[in-house]
Amino acid sequence: MSRAVLSIGSNLGDRFAHLRSVVEALEPQLVAVSSVYSTPPWGGVPQENYLNAVLVVEDSALGPRDWLERGQELEQRAGRVREIRWGARTLDVDVVWCAVPRADGPHPVVSTDPTLTLPHPQAHNRAFVLIPWLEIEPEATLAVGGRVRPIRELLAELDLAEIDGVRATELSLHATDR
Repeated sequence: MSRAVLSIGSNLGDRFAHLRSVVEALEPQLVAVSSVYSTPPWGGVPQENYLNAVLVVEDSALGPRDWLERGQELEQRAGRVREIRWGARTLDVDVVWCAVPRADGPHPVVSTDPTLTLPHPQAHNRAFVLIPWLEIEPEATLAVGGRVRPIRELLAELDLAEIDGVRATELSLHATDR
């Protein structure tokens, strides 16, 4: 069993439909879905703005690598092509954080595997991840540099331009709104 935080984004094609496809595919495992945000591209490659959201998912049969594989499968269905690092994409599904149950409560997974680094090594630098995550899990924490910190604190440390670039939209991925 595991609980995971997934960041989803799209800036090619029908961006909202791509995000909606992830929500629909993971609906049985969904715990929470953030609002949809319009965000500037991250990483320095000129391209259109993204639509981004964060999902919290949970499944008794899935582990961290399963969430990665599910995300990559959904990216492939959306026609994702990996040609330019941080380039435009039809769909991006990142596993940001994952925890597995232990007797003393959920235990965050730490992985240095290059194919699945957990927690996501750049999550603490990305307002487009922290803002929607904070919306749906206000008490969430993230390990950064070996220290567990509230994501609220991490967000407060980001450059204001980074934060201001993340704008809520009127779009909704919630099942009752579709």
